[in-house]
Amino acid sequence: MSQNLLIVESPSKANTIRKYLGDDFQVVSTVGHIRDLPRKQLGVDVNKEFKPLYVTIPGKQKAVSQIKAAAEKAVTIYLATDPDREGEAIGWHVTRILKNLGKPIYRVMFYEITESGVSEAMRQPTQLNMDLVEAQQARRIIDRLVGFKVSPFLWRVLYSGLSAGRVQSVALRLICERQEEIDKFVPEEYWSINTEVETREKKKFEAELLKIQGKKTNIPDEAAATAIQHELQDAVFTIKSVEQKKIKRNPQPPFITSTMQQTAFQKLRFTTKRTMSLAQQLYEGVTLPSGEVTGLITYMRTDSTRISDQAIGAARGYIQNNIGKEYLPEKGRQYTRGKGKVQDAHEAIRPVNPFITPDQIKAALTPPQFKLYDLIWRRFIASQMLPAVFDSLTVDILAGDNYLLRARGSHMLFDGYRHIYTEGNNSEEKILPPGLKPKDILKLLKVVPEQHFTKPPAPYTESTLVKILDQEGIGRPSTYANIISVIQDRNYVQSEKRKLFPTELGKVTNSLLVEHFSELVNTEFTRDMETRLDKIEAGDITPLEVLDEFWGHLEAWLESSSKSYSAIKKSLQMETDIICEKCGKPMVVKWSKNGQFLACTGFPSCKNARPLDSEPQTETEAEPEDHGKCEKCGSPLVLRDGRYGKFLACSDYPKCRFTRPHSVLMPCPKDDCKGSVAQRRTRRGRVFYGCTSYPDCDFTSWDPPIDEKCPKCGNNYMVSKSTKRKGDYHLCPACKFERGTGETESPTKESEQE
Repeated sequence: MSQNLLIVESPSKANTIRKYLGDDFQVVSTVGHIRDLPRKQLGVDVNKEFKPLYVTIPGKQKAVSQIKAAAEKAVTIYLATDPDREGEAIGWHVTRILKNLGKPIYRVMFYEITESGVSEAMRQPTQLNMDLVEAQQARRIIDRLVGFKVSPFLWRVLYSGLSAGRVQSVALRLICERQEEIDKFVPEEYWSINTEVETREKKKFEAELLKIQGKKTNIPDEAAATAIQHELQDAVFTIKSVEQKKIKRNPQPPFITSTMQQTAFQKLRFTTKRTMSLAQQLYEGVTLPSGEVTGLITYMRTDSTRISDQAIGAARGYIQNNIGKEYLPEKGRQYTRGKGKVQDAHEAIRPVNPFITPDQIKAALTPPQFKLYDLIWRRFIASQMLPAVFDSLTVDILAGDNYLLRARGSHMLFDGYRHIYTEGNNSEEKILPPGLKPKDILKLLKVVPEQHFTKPPAPYTESTLVKILDQEGIGRPSTYANIISVIQDRNYVQSEKRKLFPTELGKVTNSLLVEHFSELVNTEFTRDMETRLDKIEAGDITPLEVLDEFWGHLEAWLESSSKSYSAIKKSLQMETDIICEKCGKPMVVKWSKNGQFLACTGFPSCKNARPLDSEPQTETEAEPEDHGKCEKCGSPLVLRDGRYGKFLACSDYPKCRFTRPHSVLMPCPKDDCKGSVAQRRTRRGRVFYGCTSYPDCDFTSWDPPIDEKCPKCGNNYMVSKSTKRKGDYHLCPACKFERGTGETESPTKESEQE
């Protein structure tokens, strides 16, 4: 019979830990939070020191009953929820439901789910940290006050169902402001000039024009570029100086949550949400080929780069035994973060055992798990290796009296940490000819002017948004994935080709919040709030001080905004010159949950409304037969407008619910399928292309398909692609063959090798 009870959050973590503790322990899970503020009411008494009302979360009654039943049989209870604010709060809620049992309850912290990590934690039981609990509770109350007090403002001026979050609204503002910069950007023309020169030994290399008459090059147009080109062609090229030096490039620190999310997005194309889900799985444990169940990484919600001495020693042992002594520095390396407050309770994200290499356990992991573990493992091992060393050569060249050109070259002398890990911005080596000396005369072979245009700032990606949130101190590492997920789920932001763009709804919502709650959605205010929550955690201030101050601000903002609901709502309506076909009054553009629409100003006496881009139709004017017949019942199809754009629907609705997309790109390329491929949208608004015969046919593509057979492998279709480096081109998804949109074919590396 079990004498002790251990309570964790995750069922999979429970299964792993159960095998370490033996028969003397029963291990149960809460499956996340078990209590929270009620969903449909504020749940915070602002008149009684912000006392929260907690209720059992719907659907968690079974988990609560299991915990109570197990606790009644146990002698001692241990709380092993995740080692962060949320985990501490979950543990505290568990103590509230077990308070009447009168049994000893201890807190244990598992930073790694391994046999040694669990055993070590069980030898050092402690008590709940109420400062952490109060910090989490203060954050929850503040977020609830914002959600329940500011969201109704959006309901009254736009439509019900919208939400305003304290941190998500700041993230939305960042994305909207970036899009405004892009929209307002006016490109400016400029030119660069490159030359190809040759030494007396007939060795060629390139040099770029750097300065004109001692000032940085500024070539505004083709006329200026042509004039410079002619002068350079007549000039004598002489080497002014040659600088050669060795450059060391140090490895990056091991991952913290934000850098892991950024790098996984860049290297693996994982969304932040997927990265955190996979990291959770690696932390909680997998079954190795040997049959052993163990966690592979340390806790994945951290902003500390600290590494334990034991882990550093293990990494150095692996490097010496498996990579080579020549890659091992004299002593282990610790990393520090110099900016802002760092929660240093956890180590950086690292493998729990460096000797468990990714290749050894590849068969035990899913492909995504393997990719992420490989990334974490390589980054950690590399962080304890010697720097890479490069031989750098800089050659300055004088052309006549007015022009200075520069050539740079480098090559790697020692790969160091790059032996196992490289960053995403590595440039290829460029080697200059040996023996270059000052006063050497060079022969000019050609001058190449090139036109450029300044570019607007790039839209945020999930990676760059996480980076700016981390830099600005907005939210915490554990919240970034949820922030990005929420603003997409609310249809404030859409992801297209891995870039984040605000929707029209997002732009309007942000405009309203910035105008009427500018301080609330201000980065400085949000950053300061995070600092104050940290101070609660440290025990420096009380939650009541923070809540009182915040509520005072919020009340003032709410009072100011409530004076002008009708005026704000009216300002969002756009007048048009469209006349209502039913009563003859003007129509205006309004908002609904499905977007903007046209409505008659004669409302409520005239309730005529229609989609914004539709034409007025009456039953006698409509010509549904122009759109074909329903494939199910034979009735005429009519054109309708829905949440995800135009579509064709059976005119006999609701008896017949047949629909199909309005725009068709090509016949479905799958053999024996009679459907067509049309543009569609996911629930989050992301565009993709799928067969109209779904679910009978599962053909989908993220890229626009083209009705063109692959000339190399004969695949039934190719897809349209566009990148900054290659421009527009067509790609075969089967063999990866590429064809330019002109006549020139551009084979991939694979086809070049073949």
